[in-house]
Amino acid sequence: MSADTLRALARDVADALAAVRTGPDATSASATDPEEAVAAALLGYLSEPGDGVLGRLVGVLGARSVAAALLAGRSGAALAEEVAAHAPVGVDAPSARELAAGVARWRPRVDETAFARSVVQAARVRARLLLPGDDAWPDAVADLGAHAPLALWVRGRPAALAESPSIALVGARAATGYGEHVAIEASAGLVDRGFAVVSGGAYGIDGTAHRAALAAGGTTVAFLAGGVDRFYPAGHETLLGRIAETGAVVSELACGAAPTRWRFLQRNRLIAAASGATVVLEAGMRSGSLNTAGHAAALGRPLGAVPGPVTSPASAGCHRLLREFDAVCVTDAAQMAELVTIGGVGVDGGTPPGAASRPDHVLEGLTSAERRVLDALGVRRARTIDELVRSTGSTPGAVLGALGALDATGLAARSGEGWVRRPPD
Repeated sequence: MSADTLRALARDVADALAAVRTGPDATSASATDPEEAVAAALLGYLSEPGDGVLGRLVGVLGARSVAAALLAGRSGAALAEEVAAHAPVGVDAPSARELAAGVARWRPRVDETAFARSVVQAARVRARLLLPGDDAWPDAVADLGAHAPLALWVRGRPAALAESPSIALVGARAATGYGEHVAIEASAGLVDRGFAVVSGGAYGIDGTAHRAALAAGGTTVAFLAGGVDRFYPAGHETLLGRIAETGAVVSELACGAAPTRWRFLQRNRLIAAASGATVVLEAGMRSGSLNTAGHAAALGRPLGAVPGPVTSPASAGCHRLLREFDAVCVTDAAQMAELVTIGGVGVDGGTPPGAASRPDHVLEGLTSAERRVLDALGVRRARTIDELVRSTGSTPGAVLGALGALDATGLAARSGEGWVRRPPD
């Protein structure tokens, strides 16, 4: 029965699926197997990026079996029995407790109609669905293990992900003139040396690096923290459109998914994993680019940092990477290229400062679950528990626990049948 449901869903989205899977880049077996493609896309739709429990479950049972089970409403206990029966000896399979929590996260998002709409929307904006094994799939993301994406959505040229050696150029949104100058010189110089430039499409250093790569006639790839149907930030809609013309705009999130703070942090792991090296061009102590550096460190990727004026807080994060975390000091494109062409100097695997940093001091001391729920709350319209469960990918118990903590600290409050965010005085 569960397999029939998946088969029926594949038929329902057949036309849209053909549009997002047809092309020279889709050469894996799943290119001609619509159920496998729908399964991978559906699991990405049901889960948050980097869900290691889902990744380990798929590693044991396969995407098709897991998707069919979730469509059929199978319980965590039932999945645990299947895992016990099929998991090879020595495989890091998810426990029954992890699966119960996972099903509680995924089940509220099981909505075949909404999923079908997201695939149709992807076809409407001419996005492509990439799966592992496709020619354009960035094989390096496999280093993320159970946290690797099951599928990627791409607007532009999927081949841009795999056709050139790449280096990630990242940094602060509030870039200084110095930082922008460094970004322009670095990006153009790397393009001249045959590298693709990878970044996050954000304001500041990211956007400057993308623009410089385009101006130099090179390939640049932007990873987003929301669906590729809505370019974000809105002020970079034109820039991201230009990137899609010659390079690629990529996300693991389905069309319709909104960018959120925790998704930016997970997006950063893809920037680090898909690139041969990561270079932080300008970053303060709390810059989100240090999170990308942390992922590069954890993956054993070469990590570089550009020094700045010792009096500038905008470069304090780079200086700490150099001083305490064995980042390589790089000052021009030639030295950045050496990180990849010579193999670079790895970091010690420690997490750089701010790797999970929070941009607002009021979030200090909150757990990741509490931050996620806080991000999902609105200031005006109250969110119900069910809405928060769906939007955060958390269990009802985790949402209730987080709301209790946020209420106690004055960051959230009840409002009618739901909850609202209440900024501190």
